[in-house]
Amino acid sequence: MYSWHSNEEIQKYIAENLNTDLHLLLLKKSKFPDVSMQEIVQQIKGKQVAQKKFQFLLKDGIIFPPQLSLEQSSSDKTAVYKSQLLKGEKFLDLTSGFGIDAYYLSENFNDITLVEQNPELLKIVEHNWAVLGKKAKFINQKLEDFLTQNTESFDVIYLDPARRDHQKNKVFLLEDLSPNILEIQDNLLSISMQVVIKLSPLIDLKYLVYVLKNISRIDIIAVKNDVKEILVFLSKNHLGEIICNCVNLESEENAYSFEINAEKNASAEYSEPQRFIYIPNNTILKAGVFNLISEKFQIKKLHSNTHLYTSEYEINNFPGRVFEMEVVEAKEIKKKEQFNIISKNHPLKPEDIKKKYQLKDGGNRYLIFTQSKKGKIILKSL
Repeated sequence: MYSWHSNEEIQKYIAENLNTDLHLLLLKKSKFPDVSMQEIVQQIKGKQVAQKKFQFLLKDGIIFPPQLSLEQSSSDKTAVYKSQLLKGEKFLDLTSGFGIDAYYLSENFNDITLVEQNPELLKIVEHNWAVLGKKAKFINQKLEDFLTQNTESFDVIYLDPARRDHQKNKVFLLEDLSPNILEIQDNLLSISMQVVIKLSPLIDLKYLVYVLKNISRIDIIAVKNDVKEILVFLSKNHLGEIICNCVNLESEENAYSFEINAEKNASAEYSEPQRFIYIPNNTILKAGVFNLISEKFQIKKLHSNTHLYTSEYEINNFPGRVFEMEVVEAKEIKKKEQFNIISKNHPLKPEDIKKKYQLKDGGNRYLIFTQSKKGKIILKSL
């Protein structure tokens, strides 16, 4: 398989065409008799993705799989974060795919098993791990068959279920994933003390708590305020509260942790805008802890449906952005001025606002169009 991957001339050709239009490249005839242009383009695409998502694979001898497997792989940023949470003797990845998560998550384990039903993909991973000097047991088998035949126990089991149905449509409910997590959760907990499941950022947290057993922890993981995944930890003997962690990687914001039921008993205070305005990051918005944030940081909400907060004095360690702002009238906004425009709980979208007030986008100043309990307001950064 891919016997040409070490051919220096082919590798040089791939390197020289990393910025070439791949659609045009596919129309050309391959310069190499034993290698198709489709195979070459697949490797170029792989290197392009690796430059952004997993730079540790930018190494001579690495083979990249087809586009879909690349798209479904975690970035090294989220994988490194997860690797810091897990350790033990025996690690099992039941849906190894291209093996990015497995590579990092298994760093603190001595015995590593990777299960993957796609034989060609597993061969690629096995080859790459040999290049990287990393050892594992590679098992080409359907997850369900492996679980039926398995007699071992593991310290940690990891799954990243496929989130597309047979028609390639995206699915989110656990019973629609492959594998069906609800059907196998008891089996998984019978052979491991801890099961870690990576899920879509669109999954509903209340739904997870309702349908899954033995949840000990839920992590909402964002990179630069873009929520990438939900990580669910099932612990065999856990009976206590579920802890939720909101983590915004590649930011200066601290992680925010809370008990999953705390929002039910929290209450927010309300106020018209004071000197400082707080915008929660997207992990907080995903968690839905709108009253808890008000209570925890002693900041006041502007409106029940406006997830903006305010205080007279600046609060440190807030998980989001903080602006010093003032309320302005619409007539005070001059045409052609430059602002970053934010619309929260307001009928006009940023594009509509920019057009209506003839504003330029960008710069260092901000305008927030929103509502307080008294009605629509405009806030301008100082």
